[in-house]
Amino acid sequence: MSEFYRDEYVSRCPYCGGTEMIETFQGAYGAVAATSHKLGGVSLYHSVCRHCGSVVRSYVKDPEKLLRRKDRKEE
Repeated sequence: MSEFYRDEYVSRCPYCGGTEMIETFQGAYGAVAATSHKLGGVSLYHSVCRHCGSVVRSYVKDPEKLLRRKDRKEE
């Protein structure tokens, strides 16, 4: 059985083979900020294996927010 969470897909834990993932996030003081500017930041999300607790994947949902406004892609 594979689990789907928003835009990401993780099918199997590489450590224990588990197939159930829990989506978690780290905000506030655990937020990620670009090294080029220290203002603000974005939450860091993790896919955690429900069986062994390993963090299988870490990501930010909108990497463009790590760039300065003038450097972001226009949509």
